Amino acid sequence: MRAIRVLSAALLTLGLAAAPAAADSSPSPSASADGKAPTQAGTSFRTAAEMDQGRTATASASTGDYLYWSFPADTGQRPTVKATVKLPGTHAAQTWQLDVYDGLRRHQSCQYGAATRTAEQGTATVELACVLRTVRAWSEPWANDPLPGTYYIRLTVLNLGSADLGLPVRAEVRADSKNIGGAAAVDGSLGKPLVPGIAVKSDAEKDGSKSAVLSAIEPDDGWSSHWWSSRWVWTAVGGVLAALAGIGGYALTRGRGRPAYVPPGA
Repeated sequence: MRAIRVLSAALLTLGLAAAPAAADSSPSPSASADGKAPTQAGTSFRTAAEMDQGRTATASASTGDYLYWSFPADTGQRPTVKATVKLPGTHAAQTWQLDVYDGLRRHQSCQYGAATRTAEQGTATVELACVLRTVRAWSEPWANDPLPGTYYIRLTVLNLGSADLGLPVRAEVRADSKNIGGAAAVDGSLGKPLVPGIAVKSDAEKDGSKSAVLSAIEPDDGWSSHWWSSRWVWTAVGGVLAALAGIGGYALTRGRGRPAYVPPGA
């Protein structure tokens, strides 16, 4: 009976610990209901239209324009960027490309997804997608790992013929993330997320003055700067299970000891 009680306690501990870890693997929530998606795009990194994750930004433009948007991505998230371009009824073959850059304007490669596609003559729409690597809390200076902060989306057409230059197009862009959790946790963190102007903002807060910040977007629950992750939960659970396994092994293998002395004739 004692072994059954010990086993029940272990299972209960495992269930309670698994709950927050399961929550980490769920998709990140959408932007707040009072937020609005931009209806136009920027033409450079500095004028990129700010958008929240979970909302679809739109823009009307001319073929040949460079379209820019920006969104925040935090530690443990794996962003997926999708774009749909609605083309005019008459056009020649066009090749569209979707690029994503981090807060240092370093180009981030896609794990998978069609980031470059060719729309054949007469095609009404072209769809692009890019699944980035998981955002890390810390990285070596020489590495190109994605880090928390602002991410830029650039949508443009390649190898455009002169006859199609300036034709009207309509673009839709959306960014979503899946929270990977402790599976992507590392030992270390950035002092500040890679958001343009955040260093200027920090100095201004210390001095009590006001200063312009190039980007004001951030996740709904703020930037994560704590050391906690679900990896600590599973580490604790592993320690508890190892201790219980040792106790159970000792209980099964220990000897019965000497029998009690029975006097002769008793």
